[in-house]
Amino acid sequence: MRQLFNAEITESDAEFAEDFQRTRIVFSLVRLVAQHKDMNIQLVKLAHARSGDKGDTANVGVIALKDEYYPLLVREVTKERVKSHFGPMVKGEVERFELPNLGALNFLLHESLGGGGTLSLMTDAQGKTFSTALLRMYIDIPHEEARDLGLTD
Repeated sequence: MRQLFNAEITESDAEFAEDFQRTRIVFSLVRLVAQHKDMNIQLVKLAHARSGDKGDTANVGVIALKDEYYPLLVREVTKERVKSHFGPMVKGEVERFELPNLGALNFLLHESLGGGGTLSLMTDAQGKTFSTALLRMYIDIPHEEARDLGLTD
């Protein structure tokens, strides 16, 4: 037993204090690692979208909510990632068009509507839900960039 500030410290008290100190160190390290890890952000926090159809092709426009988000969309929302996000729903190629004056990207998803509005038995033969589906996609952003853009909690 030790004495500290005129109080007796038992062996279990000392062990508790050491465990508490180790826990604080671990949490500090976790916080430090988290600050340098990429953040996984859903596209809906960065943009809004509209979609429609032209025959068997869905047309999805993604518009940045703020001008400073547009370069991030250009960098992260590629035609390859969009194709991967939709998986087997998009049987053809995906084309991407940049519209910097509007802060927007436009995607054409070929062979995605089961033949098109008048031929398809799909529930959404006009592709109206493709915009909402794309906004559910997640992108990874470096923590520092997310902080600079005001996207951290």
